[in-house]
Order: sequence, then structure tokens, then C-alpha cells
Amino acid sequence: MQPVKMYTTAVCPYCVQAKRILHAKGVETIQEIRVDNQPQERIAMMELTGRRTVPQIFIGSTHVGGCDDLMALDSQGGLLPLLNAA
Repeated sequence: MQPVKMYTTAVCPYCVQAKRILHAKGVETIQEIRVDNQPQERIAMMELTGRRTVPQIFIGSTHVGGCDDLMALDSQGGLLPLLNAA
């Protein structure tokens, strides 16, 4: 399974929902980067993604986007293949 990295904050309902979706798909470990505790990480996230909002989700080297993007990918049947890509 591909590694999952997620930029998050402590009180973000979309982050909680995204983690719930990923765990339901079999993801056991999510590397969380808390941008509320580490302002320099928010800057790095914005440089990587061009976005300011959390969550920002990476599966392997693929930037999925936010929670809505994750749900759209899942509804189109693309989430599991991406998670299980070699």
C-alpha cells in the first residue's frame, strides 16, 4: 500500500472525515503534518500544492487534494487503485 501523507490541523472536520475514509479503505498509518503547530510546514504545503486549506492529501507522490477531492476520487473508483499502486 502506498504511503499516505496529510497536512492537517487539530480542529478540522474535513481532516477527520478524510482520515475516516482512508482508514475504511485499509490505510493503517497516515503521516500527519500539523500546520497549526508548525507554521513553516503550512508554507511548505502551499508551495507544494498551491493551496492554503487543509487537509492536503498525498498518496505516494500523487497530490490528491482535499477531502472533497478524496471523496470524488473514491466515488469514481480511483482511490483503491491509487492506494494499491506498486
